[in-house]
Amino acid sequence: MDLDVFVSAHRAEWDRLEALLRRRRRLTGAEADELVALYQRVTTHLSLIQSAAPDPQLTGRLSQLVARARSAVTGTRRAGWRDAIRFLVAGFPAAVYRSRHWWVPAALVSTAVAALLGWWIGSHPEVQAAIGAPSELRDLTRPGGEYETYYSSHPAASFAAQVWTNNAQAAAMCLVLGVFLGLPVLWVLFENMLNLGVGAGLMSSAGRLDTFLGLVLPHGLLELTAVFVAAGTGLRLGWTVIDPGPRSRRTALAEEGRAALGMAIGLALVLFVSGAIEGFVTPSGLPTWARIGTGVVAELAFLAYVYVLGGRAVRAGETGDLAAAERSAGVPTAA
Repeated sequence: MDLDVFVSAHRAEWDRLEALLRRRRRLTGAEADELVALYQRVTTHLSLIQSAAPDPQLTGRLSQLVARARSAVTGTRRAGWRDAIRFLVAGFPAAVYRSRHWWVPAALVSTAVAALLGWWIGSHPEVQAAIGAPSELRDLTRPGGEYETYYSSHPAASFAAQVWTNNAQAAAMCLVLGVFLGLPVLWVLFENMLNLGVGAGLMSSAGRLDTFLGLVLPHGLLELTAVFVAAGTGLRLGWTVIDPGPRSRRTALAEEGRAALGMAIGLALVLFVSGAIEGFVTPSGLPTWARIGTGVVAELAFLAYVYVLGGRAVRAGETGDLAAAERSAGVPTAA
């Protein structure tokens, strides 16, 4: 390619695009269409020059021109407090509401599994013996034992932060690993239910199930709900790999994946609340009914948030995905 001839043939288009960019806020409709067309042409020119006759100075000028034109054509959007409010009152609750047919069954089945494990361990001494030596089990379950002191063994603030971090990581694992057909999600769920079942079974065998529930329920209701939501969303993402429905698999995974990543942020906020309850309310001197009542109120508030705000948002067309203006455009569109 003769670079001088190419430049002479297209310099006027480049200069025209630069002139339109200088006054892009005052363009007429026809000029906006012209800007889009010139952007597409200059992008092609840049590609040809880079592949056939790379010239550093010309490539630099056209790269800068294309970048400015892309910003004008696709539009730049700055996230702010309005985006945060939209996410909290519509995007996140809508995403949770839409996935309820996955996380509600996951919650019911998982709770049943934990209850069965707790009954099996609590009613079979040979199983308890396989878990630990009698002296170790006594240290765990006795009044003032390790199950009780666990919640007050560290300063409340640092303990709440540690719990929040661990639970947020577990929820994120469920969301991210769901793409592997959901199988790792099932394992994460089983591990959580096994730990819960072991604790319930051992404390039940010592006649202290009421103490165990008084320690777990204040924070556990909201915490486990967040884990179930993450697991259900991960399972839904895994099923999308198998059956994307009427959408192409690529489109379906992109939409569900973006919604899942948004849910990771929302669930981190939910788990922050449960971590605060676990750090400050669970080990407090409040009566058991008050501690459990705090957990019940937090759980009911979250469910109302999902079913009222989320249901309303879904009926209004919200999916939990990014707004159309925030997604990558397949082709240039006028801002």
